[in-house]
Amino acid sequence: MSSSTGRAVRRRQVFYIPGYDPIHPRRYRELYRAEAAAQADVSGHDIHLSPKQGGGRYGWHVSATIEDMAVTADFDVLVWSDIVRDSMERGIPGTYLQLLRTAWTYIVSGALFRLMRLRKGPVIAALYPVGFLLVQLVLSICAGYIAGRALLWVWGALACPRDCMLPANGPVAGTTAILLGLGTIWVVLSWFKSKDNKFFAYYLMHDYAYSARHRGANPPELEARMAEFSSEISAALRQDVDEVLVVGHSSGAHLAVSCLSDLIRGEKVPENGPALSFLSLGQVVPMVSFLPDANRLRADLHYLAARDEVTWIDVTAPGDGCAFALCDPVAVTGVAARDKRWPVVISAAFTRTLSPERWRALRWRFFRLHFQYLCAFDQPGDYDYFRITAGPRTLADRFKGRQSSPSRIETPVSGYTDITV
Repeated sequence: MSSSTGRAVRRRQVFYIPGYDPIHPRRYRELYRAEAAAQADVSGHDIHLSPKQGGGRYGWHVSATIEDMAVTADFDVLVWSDIVRDSMERGIPGTYLQLLRTAWTYIVSGALFRLMRLRKGPVIAALYPVGFLLVQLVLSICAGYIAGRALLWVWGALACPRDCMLPANGPVAGTTAILLGLGTIWVVLSWFKSKDNKFFAYYLMHDYAYSARHRGANPPELEARMAEFSSEISAALRQDVDEVLVVGHSSGAHLAVSCLSDLIRGEKVPENGPALSFLSLGQVVPMVSFLPDANRLRADLHYLAARDEVTWIDVTAPGDGCAFALCDPVAVTGVAARDKRWPVVISAAFTRTLSPERWRALRWRFFRLHFQYLCAFDQPGDYDYFRITAGPRTLADRFKGRQSSPSRIETPVSGYTDITV
């Protein structure tokens, strides 16, 4: 592990990078508050949240006593939800255009078929919005056709005598039926869109389309935001803290990879500064790194995996159908160097760390399970989000000597391995 093992933590700075999420970051504060209390009941932690002191990004302050030691932690959420919201403002026609472009990108590049060789779950999750949006379109067209035909039937039933100026099968009736049918199609599609907080089809489509739009390259606005993130992490490394912990969840994991790589390349990690740690949770890195123009991400994966300035632990679980569970993101992308050190790939093992009752309650709640890494476990194993973020040991010390899961997947699968930026 990294040279930071054995260091006790009294003060910690945590940077949380969320995935593709348009919701205000207070959601993560309230999630932490509720789940920390639940974990405290199980594990005997003493954790208290209070408002963040000072300015800067949205966050909160934690005072905890864990493993008989008092620790304070300051959380900052590295927000890019405004970029996410802007990318989602495509409307109904724009979303269907995104569907065509995204499907074309993943199919023609071969990325879709290569991803299927890793894990079926996240690929099914990726195909779900495509399939369900097409189902919505078919249902709306059927509804429009039925409405148009019904109008013509009613029109014919109420038709005027032969000398009437509005014959049942005339152009006026036909045009009215067409307009009614088109209006019905739009109403049905709008209804589905209004219920997307239950279906998640539009949300997921925008998510995959955002990465596919530039074939894996980062859009300029995201690159600019990531530079800000790197600067803030760099500033924290010069503060009086014992550990700077970066947590990247879902698609936030690959953003963290690039931010940390930029930080280390720029020689902004003090030699005798705080321990620098990286915890990736529920990562979906291959969805981006397998795309043709993801050279920047592939280069960062190759670089970060060999650095001793950072400790990188990757946590996934086979029960999370939205993540590439136990897939080493560096190895499967085909960019592992001979001196590769990271990540250590471990399983959150939902079937063992959640009680049978809890597992039955959550098993088919796929999106909720994708956030379980940030939540309490009623039968916790060696992965405990609250011990890691508010406990007295660095990430390197907590997982010292820990080997990657023997069931991890390391076979290089990506068809694109160019790391020339």
